[in-house]
Amino acid sequence: MLYFLQQLLNGLHMGAIYALLAFGYAVINGVLHRTNLAHGALFGFAGQIMILAAVFGWQVLWLTLPATLLLGTVVAFGYGALVSLILARNVFQPLADRSPNTIVAATLGVSLVLMEMVRIAADTRDFWLPPLLSEPVVFASENGFRLTLTVLQVINCIAATLLLAAASRAMAKSRFGREWRAVGDDPLAAAFCGVDTKKVFRHAVVLGGLAASVAGILAALYYGNISFGSGLIFGLKILFVTAVGGYLSPARAALGGAAFGIAESLWSGYFPIEWRDGWMLAFLVALLVLRPERAQPDRIGALR
Repeated sequence: MLYFLQQLLNGLHMGAIYALLAFGYAVINGVLHRTNLAHGALFGFAGQIMILAAVFGWQVLWLTLPATLLLGTVVAFGYGALVSLILARNVFQPLADRSPNTIVAATLGVSLVLMEMVRIAADTRDFWLPPLLSEPVVFASENGFRLTLTVLQVINCIAATLLLAAASRAMAKSRFGREWRAVGDDPLAAAFCGVDTKKVFRHAVVLGGLAASVAGILAALYYGNISFGSGLIFGLKILFVTAVGGYLSPARAALGGAAFGIAESLWSGYFPIEWRDGWMLAFLVALLVLRPERAQPDRIGALR
């Protein structure tokens, strides 16, 4: 029983990262209404920038470990915000006005550019952070088997939960949340009611990108390294998770991401791990095919 609970706890940590990714994806897709293949790449980009900035702070600036981690986090968050703003203003918004269906191909190109940028910056080398806060927190013990999480896993879970709770409440109660729902439902009608649809569009893309950046930073702190192509597989998973959970509800998408993380952990604990990604993606595809879904009207052109 404790072994099963251990897999659940492991899944909670991975699920927290997936939840942040899914929340951000749903916020962007609520106004974009197109597949965004750059979302996972931004996750990997932020994680690798965090590691590169931390390595620079440690090897060049001779900072202490807490200071170099703080430097890496700030730099990664800043780059994530900058890339999100560039995407909103120079990629998504112009294409939404002129050729909405080109967005899918454009985001694939953006993801390749982001992966290549960090690969070139790292000179195609892998840099690793040291193990951080790896002391176990014991929740239960029986017959020598201990139910544990590391201190960093607990901190990551708490941080992700607080961020998602605050963001969900803001989306439900704030003016931006109301305008986001209006623009997502019908941007032309929202514009007639005085809503600045382009401003809401940009803010949604930046907010979603920041959620992906936070997820990348948390993953980099825990794993110590993020490979150049890891963002692609994370983005593909979140694409299917959000499609199953619903594109227009960030909170529900986050719950779906958390459930997916737990399911992945359970598979890793009881079945061959090399088949995990293939079977989990096949399961998501089956759910997507079997799930009844009403057709959503194409309203992105109303942003022009």
